[in-house]
Amino acid sequence: MPESTGDVPAFADSGATGVAHRIVGTTMPVLEVELQDGQAVVSQGGELSWMSPNVQLTTATAGAGAAGVLGVLKRVAAGGTVFLTRYQATGGSGRIAFAAKMPGHIRPIPVDPEHEYLVSRHGFLAATADVTLALGFQQRLGAGIFSGNGFLLQRIAGHGTAWIELSGELITYQLAAGETLLVHPGHIGLFDASVSLDIQMVKGIKNIIFGAETLFLARLTGPGEVHLQSLTLPGLAQAIAPYLATGESGKTGFGGLPFNIG
Repeated sequence: MPESTGDVPAFADSGATGVAHRIVGTTMPVLEVELQDGQAVVSQGGELSWMSPNVQLTTATAGAGAAGVLGVLKRVAAGGTVFLTRYQATGGSGRIAFAAKMPGHIRPIPVDPEHEYLVSRHGFLAATADVTLALGFQQRLGAGIFSGNGFLLQRIAGHGTAWIELSGELITYQLAAGETLLVHPGHIGLFDASVSLDIQMVKGIKNIIFGAETLFLARLTGPGEVHLQSLTLPGLAQAIAPYLATGESGKTGFGGLPFNIG
């Protein structure tokens, strides 16, 4: 595969798992993984951006800890896809790239029995072959929160390296044992499995009438590390809603989509 030009970092195996990678860019980063002959990574469907010609793709329902119909259903319940794609280098080294879908950050995390995590439903990007993905937490919060789909977290376990994609800026807190933090659920990015989570309702009639979007808060209790994301999908949707199609003829925006001026 041709070498990329410009000021890009070298490939490195920061997780000591035998798989080298680099993260290129800032606002819209790209994860590039350098696979040696026979090495493989897995991702959910639709994540591929580009790759070397000697990287073979295999799509199957099994993978990331899911085997059989029940395993696949558990992964889908966690917000994942039915099919997973395995990328394996053959006949030499190869590269595979995954580009961020939202402005934000891509981070590698080491995974083993002592280091398991819960991540937002869209936070899992890719992983080495022995990392597992399953439902970590699920609770319905009401029709106005997350489009009525409920609050989901995926549990990352197994052994290897996983790469997560979180939106906006990242703010990290190290919670001591018993220390708590109240967070809007949409801002939760990733936290250690040792951190406990409880969803609580904000009390008070004024809060219910005038602050429905903050009616529910997540209570995170240490010990463990918590990574919060500044950009939320519901917040982004609300910000661009005035510029989406209105159905009025003659008012078109970018790409021919209708929009309202004013």
